[in-house]
Amino acid sequence: MKEYRMIKTNEKDAEMIMNSMAAEGWTVKCVTYWSYWWVHLMITFERDRAMNQ
Repeated sequence: MKEYRMIKTNEKDAEMIMNSMAAEGWTVKCVTYWSYWWVHLMITFERDRAMNQ
């Protein structure tokens, strides 16, 4: 079974966040550019969920 997490960030912090999440076993599933008053990136991460959770 998979689990997902979405994080809103800016371009400046995106690489640091992606590397941090990768260290926890997450992979980037999708990156969406989003603009509503401020410009953000919505990054969707995916990983396998442990069977005992």
